[in-house]
Amino acid sequence: MRRRAPQPISIALAQLTDRVQPLTKLAQVQRAWGDAVGEVIAAWGKPLSEKSGVVTVGCRDSITAHELEMQKTQILAKLAAELGPEFVTDLRFRVG
Repeated sequence: MRRRAPQPISIALAQLTDRVQPLTKLAQVQRAWGDAVGEVIAAWGKPLSEKSGVVTVGCRDSITAHELEMQKTQILAKLAAELGPEFVTDLRFRVG
């Protein structure tokens, strides 16, 4: 029997998470969020829910929610580049 060469743990974990994560729109947005918006914005808000292409993002406070609202167009463009042009149609920002 021939043994396969070892692979990095990151590859094994990525394969595992791809198999166990749900295939909902929200899960896809959550997976793409950090890469699409960057580290800073990802720390400011997290996608919480999705309905008919509208993603609700939970924010730490009202100032953060307002800042993200002002950047909505750019964030939508980045998500469209990651997920496709009609995947996320709008973003709503809420505190909590």
